[in-house]
Amino acid sequence: MSEEVVVPVPTRHRTSRFVVMTIALAVALVAICVVSLGLGQYVLSPGEVIGVLLQSVGIDTAWAPDAPTAAGVILDIRLPRIVLGLLVGAALAVSGVLMQAIFGNPLADAAVVGVSSGAALGAAASLTFGLTVFGLWTTPGFAFIGGLIAVFSVYLISRSGGRTEVVTLLLTGIAINAIAGAGLAFLTFLGTTSTREQIVFWQLGSLNGALWQNIALVTPLAAIGVLAGLLVARRLDLFALGERTARHLGVRVELLRVLVIVTVALLVCAAVAFAGIIGFVGLVIPHLMRMAIGPAHLPLVITSALGGALLLAAADLVARTAVPLADLPIGMLTALVGGPFFLWLLVRTRRQSGGWG
Repeated sequence: MSEEVVVPVPTRHRTSRFVVMTIALAVALVAICVVSLGLGQYVLSPGEVIGVLLQSVGIDTAWAPDAPTAAGVILDIRLPRIVLGLLVGAALAVSGVLMQAIFGNPLADAAVVGVSSGAALGAAASLTFGLTVFGLWTTPGFAFIGGLIAVFSVYLISRSGGRTEVVTLLLTGIAINAIAGAGLAFLTFLGTTSTREQIVFWQLGSLNGALWQNIALVTPLAAIGVLAGLLVARRLDLFALGERTARHLGVRVELLRVLVIVTVALLVCAAVAFAGIIGFVGLVIPHLMRMAIGPAHLPLVITSALGGALLLAAADLVARTAVPLADLPIGMLTALVGGPFFLWLLVRTRRQSGGWG
């Protein structure tokens, strides 16, 4: 007679929390997208927004407004911007999950440790010097190279004795950000008026001017990065038990490290190439999801992707509508949320560990 498998209560509770959180995030994401598509200088009701979207796929309804302007505003201006924001938010949040897992440190984030700045420096260099070696992929390609150099630098410098020290991680991030900032300033000095405006755009972070052709480049990068995060999630659970234990359980630790680092650079590149430096998404969202559903990485990657997309969609809505006839930098808004959260996290980490180490 086969033994009955008893599922532990905590596992059932975590599974139910994951399901509830996923559904809640998905519903909230759809709602904020519909609201965002309707708000702005040209206001549309949710019914009209849904009517235009259905009409665009060949389904005629009585909800769609007669004015062709409505379709143009939604499909050509607001929808590309929202879609880009969803991709960027998901990419940054998943990169945060992966960085925190591979560094074994809750303070790791693409912006905090300088990876975003490195990617922006690479992208700015490609534009300033007019490089076209990869065609349309030149700017994302150089952003990827810059982000990869930054993340490997942080990884190699901050690790000591098989662990990542908090102080070293933060100081390395400060150094990388300073170096990248100096490089961006130098490129700003060398560049034309057009390239200077683009560099400033990256430093502030914005979804303004999003185009479908940009989305066509970002989508495969973000999709590959998120898929890679899902595929290595189980191994990251074993990695969290310690490197020696993970090796005994069959995990190729060094290969996993390199794969995750390259994935993080890919995700950050996808976000930075066309949206600029948007900080703290990869820090705030994974922590909130971890507190809600637990530390298992597979559900954490899924919910963080949804949570990051939701945060960027909400921040973009505020950026477009908070000040009439103005477009606030979205990086400023995420910093307003992430800055205080980061300070709280620093204090909490120090209290739990009894000091820095």
